[in-house]
Amino acid sequence: MVKFFPISLEILEEIFLNLPPGEVVRVCRVVCHQWKEVVDSKSLWKERCRREGYQLSDTSRNPEDWRLFYFLCKQRRNLLKNPRGEEELSGWLILNNDYRCFRYGGRFGGLDGFGGNRWAVHGIREPHPDETIQKNFVTSYTMAKKSQLIDLEKEGYSPSFMDHFQPDIRISDWYAPTGDCGCIYEIRVELLNEKKRPIQTFAPEIVELKYGSDERWNEMAHVFKNYGPGVRYVIFTHGGRDTQFWAGWYGIRLTESCVEICPAADK
Repeated sequence: MVKFFPISLEILEEIFLNLPPGEVVRVCRVVCHQWKEVVDSKSLWKERCRREGYQLSDTSRNPEDWRLFYFLCKQRRNLLKNPRGEEELSGWLILNNDYRCFRYGGRFGGLDGFGGNRWAVHGIREPHPDETIQKNFVTSYTMAKKSQLIDLEKEGYSPSFMDHFQPDIRISDWYAPTGDCGCIYEIRVELLNEKKRPIQTFAPEIVELKYGSDERWNEMAHVFKNYGPGVRYVIFTHGGRDTQFWAGWYGIRLTESCVEICPAADK
């Protein structure tokens, strides 16, 4: 028969702080009542956050559940699918503003009706600051837009967490012109309630890049803060066109679009 010798809660907590967090929850928590008590304690996860540099972005809002806060910080990620075009147009809802039609991402040919010669995915022309990025979406000669709707609860962010803690929501998008043709760029991101009605909107002025513009990449970024309770979805929409109506793909180029839930302040 295995005998367990009593260990102080402080020593047990220190041991758990040096084990992988997933094992602490899955394995250690079910060993005995004492271990469960330590694993479920606020102090364990608050200290783990401190040691790993997860600091509150707003010290007036303390998490109700420090364990949840820790794991959401650990799992921070881009919630947009296929942000670089590595899977062609998969995951994106293609919007046709001219004819009020739409179609989910797939391969498109060379007909009008989805933004001139439609969306395409090309290799990058100018190196991106992130050298791992080798592809971008590119628009044609009539306005083309695409969007994604993010269901926050399905992504692991419960209504109670979103309402009580209201973590920062950071969005970003990289755009670049095709130097031998002028083009325009547009972005709109909305935080929606359960009925998919807007709570907050980020919609900057349309960016126009003149013929001959430097082809370097530019970042558009925004952080939603203090948006109040009720946010359940994020809808991300962007697009553009060229300004000279040339057949082919001479419009705005887009890549590495991003939506992140940021429970902790950036390190």
